[in-house]
This record gives sequence, structure tokens and C-alpha cells, in this order.
Amino acid sequence: MSVKSPNPIDTFVGARVRLQRQVLGMSQSTLAGALNITFQQVQKYEKGTNRIGASRLQEIARVLGVPVSFFFRDGDDLPASTIGIELRNAESNTVMQYLANADGLKLNQAFVRIKDPTVRQSIITFIESLSRTELMITADPAGQSRILSLHGTRIS
Repeated sequence: MSVKSPNPIDTFVGARVRLQRQVLGMSQSTLAGALNITFQQVQKYEKGTNRIGASRLQEIARVLGVPVSFFFRDGDDLPASTIGIELRNAESNTVMQYLANADGLKLNQAFVRIKDPTVRQSIITFIESLSRTELMITADPAGQSRILSLHGTRIS
């Protein structure tokens, strides 16, 4: 018997629930309590394992303070396609997964607190340059960490 994988739309909606819950700093248990369900059910919703019914989604939207349409929108605020959503490019899926994890959330919350647009642009430029260079961190004999490109050029 084969195991059925979650529908990509259910996974997308669940990821949006998780993202908004984390943005609010709300635990799965807190959301579950507000919905009068178990935190395990919230986990299943967020993974897309269990589908979220229309009335439940409306209730989740109310608790999380967003319109129901929030759960069906992409990062560029265009409606998520219901046709071919599983074919969405890999980079887009990776970005969404990263934004939904704790590191991605912390990084983005810290970044939006930076008010100076020049500093923000400098950070973006720096990160983009790092992403184009494969790096290796090594320690010299004195125990100092050094960052090297894979070509052996010392970066720091």
C-alpha cells in the first residue's frame, strides 16, 4: 500500500499558517487552545498532512489576525496558482521553507528593524556575494577561524 503525500495546496496553506503564527510569536499550543484542538492537529495542518476545512480556516485567520486570502497568496502578493503549484521553481519553495523556520524568521525580524536603507542594501549585497562564493571555514594553528573560498583565497 503506498503512502499518499500531502496535496501541494494543503502544504502551501499550512506553511502560511505556520509563518503567520511564528511572526506573531505564538506557539502551536496557544493556537490550538484558541481553536479548541490539540497542538498535534495544528502540526498536521501546518505540514499539510490534514486539510483545513473552510470554517476552521476562517477561525485560524481570525486568531492570527489575517484575512483568509492570506493563506492562498504568494510572497509577491499574487494569488497562488491552484494548477501546477507543485511545479513552482525550487528556489521559491526553498525561500518559503526558510522563511517558515526559526532562523529565517529571526533573520527577517532583525533585518526589518534596520531603518537605514543604505545599511540594508549593504547587507543584501554582502549576502548575495557570499551566496555566489562557496566558502570553507578553517582554523589556523592558533585556533583562529578563517573563512576561505574553495579556491583558497582568504576572506577573513
